[in-house]
Amino acid sequence: MKLQSRMLSLAVLAALPALALADDGAADLDQVLVTATRTPIALQDSIAPAQVIDRAQIESSQATSLQELLQGRAGINLTNAGGLGKQSSLFLRGTNSSHTVVLVDGVRINSADLGLAMYQDLPLAQIERVEIVRGPQSSLYGADAIGGVIQIFTRRNQGDFAPHFQLGGGSNGLREASGGIGGGTERGWFGADIAYQHSDGIDACRGSATLFTGCFADEPDRDGYRNLSKSLRGGYNLSDQWTVEGSALRADGKNHYDGYYNYSETRQQVLAGKVRYTPSEQLTLTANVGRSDNESDNFGDFGARGSAQTHRDSASLQADIGIAEGQLLSAGVDWSEDNLDGSSAGYLVDSRRNTGVFLQYQARFGRHQLQASARNDDNQQFGNHATGSLGWAMELGHGLRVNASYGTAFKAPTFSDLYDPWSGVPTLDPEKSKSANLGISQQGQGWRWGLDVYETRIDDLITYDAATFRMQQVEKARIRGAELTGGATVAGFDINAQLSFTDPRNRTNGSAQFDNWLARRAQQTARLDIDRRFGDFRTGLTVQGAGKRYDDAANAVKVGGYGTLDLRAEYALTPAWSVLARVANVFDREYETVAWFNQPGREYQLSVRYQPR
Repeated sequence: MKLQSRMLSLAVLAALPALALADDGAADLDQVLVTATRTPIALQDSIAPAQVIDRAQIESSQATSLQELLQGRAGINLTNAGGLGKQSSLFLRGTNSSHTVVLVDGVRINSADLGLAMYQDLPLAQIERVEIVRGPQSSLYGADAIGGVIQIFTRRNQGDFAPHFQLGGGSNGLREASGGIGGGTERGWFGADIAYQHSDGIDACRGSATLFTGCFADEPDRDGYRNLSKSLRGGYNLSDQWTVEGSALRADGKNHYDGYYNYSETRQQVLAGKVRYTPSEQLTLTANVGRSDNESDNFGDFGARGSAQTHRDSASLQADIGIAEGQLLSAGVDWSEDNLDGSSAGYLVDSRRNTGVFLQYQARFGRHQLQASARNDDNQQFGNHATGSLGWAMELGHGLRVNASYGTAFKAPTFSDLYDPWSGVPTLDPEKSKSANLGISQQGQGWRWGLDVYETRIDDLITYDAATFRMQQVEKARIRGAELTGGATVAGFDINAQLSFTDPRNRTNGSAQFDNWLARRAQQTARLDIDRRFGDFRTGLTVQGAGKRYDDAANAVKVGGYGTLDLRAEYALTPAWSVLARVANVFDREYETVAWFNQPGREYQLSVRYQPR
């Protein structure tokens, strides 16, 4: 495993010089990024390290899940407990899995009880684009954005109204079907989609019936998964000044796994609405309302049952004011209320409100670019918390650019952290962080590369103590890292490489865990994507993997590194009809990202797609 992860890193490093030497093709210079500033900017102008994955990239990857799409990308550590549909956690820049704010169409979907996003239940068939912003963003988004923000936009339709669909199947009893209809004009747009995914699954856990070992059960069976999702969205330009739009997404999952509970039914629902008023070129007012719901019912042998139902209502008002040429001032207020509608855990507190007020200044002065923001959040339980950030970038010529930024962030303990009857500690304090980032990048005709180095220090980090079976507060944690990315078109080949190094440490003096790695975070992750079109035929590969990690805070349980190769091909029978084929984990590697929980071996997949161009 160690050799595989090293070979993967070497493959990515070997590809990077070729990216810098590429001289043909055209770089995508017009990608728009919204999440980094809460205003539309060009991706290349973002001071915060960021990445955009659009619908074309999603389709060409042939990924079967959001986790597969994100795995190995810059700054991302992903763990998965047993294959498709199983619980997945994302650690952005070495921070906790609850330190990333996840938005769907601007609505936060992190659950109110655990603070986690159910990535495994977000269907790729409903996603138009994904924006990933790395580094602290609490000064714009409030609590939880210590590691960064991931925003998911549901599909948006343009052009003539037309249907589209895709049917496919593959190994482990995989069946997939998705379809919809949509279109739009300059005045308005509308779309509706439905998607179904069903897998017989693999044996999720190689577990043990030994007490406190593995997943607390020995159940050598297939653990299947089903997901049915529906989405509806639309927008209309009432006039040159007024625009309204809205979206709704619902995903229902049924999941089998191993352990005390071995079957669950889940529901994730997001409702979003937006009104924009632009009375002049210098002023835009935007009002957003949203609601996210998370429900789960868990069942086990002998009648064991657990459940949780939570929802979050939110609203925001933002004003963007052009105060001079190249200068933009944004001010706004965010309000949210978290509610536990029902829980078998019986929490002592089941609701809380938060109101945040923020101010942001963006400016460009010749070769210099500046971004500064400040925010105050008034949390019903934990009072006021002020955060801020300052970023600067400079163009050096020949496509070279340097950037530097510093930001603070915080996270309020979740209801589960505080009040879970088995592990909660009601005296936990909010976590606080300070982060700095230095970067250099270069972009030319058909190629780009970038290097970012960072350090994050977190006070009062909340973790789970396996020795006491309760949450604990680490006095200090320090995370250092570097991310090297590159992309190019070389002789018709589209090449994208990403290599990350993360050093997440417990730095609490006097602790028995001093200098230990934070649990479940690999130090090295890498990903290499290569695609090539030959007329109507397109082929590609993805190599990705990670180094070793430890499954516990004591660093007593090591999970080995791994590397996998996926191959894909696509043939256009007509401009609208395509046949797709994929082989994942070509060399049938056995590996884990969470101790005791299996990952799929070699898998095959075949699909047909109808999508008018």
